[in-house]
Amino acid sequence: MTDPHAPDLDRALGFTIPAQHARGRVVRLGPTLDAILAAHAYPPAIEKLLAEALTLTALIGSTLKDPQGQLTMQTQTEAGVVTLLVCDYRGGEVRGYIQYDAERLTDAPAEPSLFALFGKGYLAITFDLATTGERYQGIVPLDGDTLSEAAQSYFYQSEQIPTLVRVGLRKGADGRCVAGGLLLQHLPEGEEGRERLHTKLDHPEWEHVEALGQTMEGDELADPTVPLETLVWRLFNEEAEVRVLAGQALVKGCRCDVEYIRSVLARFPLEERLAMADERGVIAVDCAFCSTSFPVRADELVG
Repeated sequence: MTDPHAPDLDRALGFTIPAQHARGRVVRLGPTLDAILAAHAYPPAIEKLLAEALTLTALIGSTLKDPQGQLTMQTQTEAGVVTLLVCDYRGGEVRGYIQYDAERLTDAPAEPSLFALFGKGYLAITFDLATTGERYQGIVPLDGDTLSEAAQSYFYQSEQIPTLVRVGLRKGADGRCVAGGLLLQHLPEGEEGRERLHTKLDHPEWEHVEALGQTMEGDELADPTVPLETLVWRLFNEEAEVRVLAGQALVKGCRCDVEYIRSVLARFPLEERLAMADERGVIAVDCAFCSTSFPVRADELVG
C-alpha cells in the first residue's frame, strides 16, 4: 500500500481534459536527478541548467506512446559557455550531461542568462519511434529567458501545437535537488491524430486551459510533499471531467554496458585496438553520461 505521506518523487503523470480538448503531464524528479547530477561536479549555474533540461526531457519524453521510443533533446551553440547539452528519455529512463567552457563561465554572471550560456544557440528535439522506425526532428532558436521557454517555442513553431511549459527547481540545505514540471497542450477537437496545422492558436478553449496552467508556481511543482494528482486537482477541479492516466516511474537510465563496449571494440583490427590502448594494453572507454570508465584489454577481445 502506498504511503500517503511519502514524498512524491521520480514520477510522471499524464492527464486529459476532454471538454477542453487538452492534455498534460506533470513530473517530479528527486533521487534520480541527484544521481545524474552527482556524476559530474557541475558549478551551480550548469547544475541548474541540466536539472531544468532533464525535467523537460522527462515531460516531453513521457508523452511517447511507443514504449521503446526515444526522445532526445540537444543544443547547438555558438560562442557560449555551454558547448554541448544532451538529454534523452526512453521507457521512463532519463539521462543527460553538459560540456561547458570553464573560462567563459568564470567571466559570466553568477546567474547567467540563456544568451550568456548558449550565445547564438539552437534547440533540437528528436523523436525516434522504435515500432515504425520513423524519426522526427525540429530545431528552434534558443530564444527567451529559460530553456523551458525555448521548449515551449518548439511546439508552437515546429509542431503547431499550442503548449504551456512550466518548471520549478529547489535545492535543500542538504544539497539534494528536486525539480518539477508541467506540460499542457491543446489538441484540435480532441483528436490526437488530426493534422496539427489545423490547430487554432487562439482557440478559446486553449486560452482557458493556458490561463489556469499559468497559475501553477514553480515552488508547487518542486514540492515533494504534494502528490502529482493533487497538482492536477488544484488546477482543474472545476472542470466537468479530468482523466488521470497511469503514472510512469522515472529512473536514471544510462545505457553504458561493458559487454556492448567490448563488442564494438572487437570490430576493430587488433593493430588498431593496440593503438588505442595505453602502456598496459588497456583501452579506457569513458561514458560521458555517468562519468564511468570501462577498462578493456585490447588483446583479449575476440573479433
